[in-house]
Amino acid sequence: MDYSGFTTRVLHTRYLKNDPYGSLHMPVYDTVAFEFDLAEDMELTFQGKKPDHVYSRISNPTVENFENIIRVVTDALTVTALSSGMAAISTLFLTLLEAGDNIITSKHLFGNTYSLFETTLKPFGLQTRYTDLTDPGMVAKQIDDKTRAIFLETITNPQLEVADIKALADIAKNKGIPLIVDTTITPPYLFNSKKHGVNIEVISSTKYISGGATTIGGLIIDNGTFDWSRSGKFVSEATKYGPFALSVKLKREVSRNLGACLSPHNAYLQTLGLETLPLRVDKSCRNAFAIAGHLEEMSQVKSVNYPGLKSSKFHDVARKQFGDKPGAILTFDLDSKERCFSFMNNLNIIRRATNLNDNKTLILHPASTIFCEYDADTKKQMGVRETMIRLAVGIEDVKDLITDINEAMKKTYN
Repeated sequence: MDYSGFTTRVLHTRYLKNDPYGSLHMPVYDTVAFEFDLAEDMELTFQGKKPDHVYSRISNPTVENFENIIRVVTDALTVTALSSGMAAISTLFLTLLEAGDNIITSKHLFGNTYSLFETTLKPFGLQTRYTDLTDPGMVAKQIDDKTRAIFLETITNPQLEVADIKALADIAKNKGIPLIVDTTITPPYLFNSKKHGVNIEVISSTKYISGGATTIGGLIIDNGTFDWSRSGKFVSEATKYGPFALSVKLKREVSRNLGACLSPHNAYLQTLGLETLPLRVDKSCRNAFAIAGHLEEMSQVKSVNYPGLKSSKFHDVARKQFGDKPGAILTFDLDSKERCFSFMNNLNIIRRATNLNDNKTLILHPASTIFCEYDADTKKQMGVRETMIRLAVGIEDVKDLITDINEAMKKTYN
């Protein structure tokens, strides 16, 4: 029977091999190596002709089960689980790119992603072309015969910019390049990337999926919708493997050689996190909407940015793409950095910590933390202000969160 519900598919996706003891949860295979009965079977497995495991850096039953559940709920072709969200992004681009290639993206990116492009990959000959991804015409003008991808975040962090993904997908398809989207803030329960024309999805599974910030992890989801014969680097793989060209190169070469594998224990915990994902997402999104509306009414707050608010210039496109749940991240501005710090220090329930989509509500000052390595001009280009506070809303009782905000604001402006 083909079940359509997200949680039902998570809970009832069968193991690729039956567990000999009938365990309802995939066991944690905390082991390095796997024994073979015959040398011939070992040879076939190393050659990729027999689907078994040889070494946990390359593949592992617990990790494979996690990948398979993600594959089923996203209707993807393949899924590769890695040790972190940044491992997923860096491994993917090291697979896709050669010296002299370029990608199209925006400066409105997570700070570490921007650093990866500008500091780590640029010396290897990667050119990153930054443009306004909310202007499809401008994006199209940036593409040439050395462009290998358009890359964006569904909702940027912390600018909360929302581009029209379908419009960018149409451009990418016309130009013969893949559209790659970081969906960390809007995981598969909220956003069907394949339906919107995304070819490859990357996620920091550390966030929503892990189920309360228990573990670090990352995912590369290949929707199987890109013709790899159109990409020069993959012509031979496309001839041999068809739509599996990317995943073969990822799994058999790049991720294996880089070694950024997801641990079996982390895969197990993130599989458990998937089981409660919709419950947690629904609650945190409701909380975020309520808090954003409350902040808009506070005289001390200079501005509030949340795509779920009608005051957001991205409200319409966010609603089209994410319905009534455009993530649980919001930002707001006070009148100075000093006020921001004072407000944060006066909070009791909301925690001063860096993460997104934890069960707990977390707050930070982006300019002095996750963007601290950049100078004032670069921060301005990236839309990161000294007066901006980021709130990653959790699943607490919203009345308690609002009370905490009210009391902290009173102390700050007393």
